[in-house]
Amino acid sequence: MLRRRPALAAVTGVYLLAVAWITLNPFPPDPHGNGLLKQLLAFTADVAPLRWITFDVVEFTANVLMFVPMGVLFTLLLGLGRWWWALLIGVASTCFIEGVQLFLPNRYSDVRDLAANTLGTLIGIGIVALVAVAARRRRPVQAA
Repeated sequence: MLRRRPALAAVTGVYLLAVAWITLNPFPPDPHGNGLLKQLLAFTADVAPLRWITFDVVEFTANVLMFVPMGVLFTLLLGLGRWWWALLIGVASTCFIEGVQLFLPNRYSDVRDLAANTLGTLIGIGIVALVAVAARRRRPVQAA
C-alpha cells in the first residue's frame, strides 16, 4: 500500500510527527496563559447562548480535531474496506500517548482524551466513507 501511495505515506508520516510533538513534548505551552484563548473564553462567558463554551470544551474539541486526520489518512492508506484498522491505529496511538504522558511531569493523562481522539478518528473515517459514497453516486452508469 505504501509503495503505491508514497505522497500519502509521506503526509501521514509528517502528520504523525506533528501529533507526537504536540502530545509528547515534555514542555507544552500553557494553554491557560494564551491571551487570545482567555479573551475568547471571557467573551463566551458574557454571551448567554455561548456560556457552555469552556476551556474543557475547547480542549476536548481540539483533541477531536487533531485526530480527524488520523482517520482520514489511515483509511485512505489502508482502504475503506479496512476502516477498522484505521480505528484501531487511532485508539492504539491514543493509548500510547496517554501512557507516555503518565511519565511526563508536565503532562496529564486523561480518559477524556481517549474518548475525544477516538471520536476524531471515527469522524475522519466517516468523512472518507461519505466522500466515497458521493463519488460512487456521481459516476455515470455504463451500459452493459
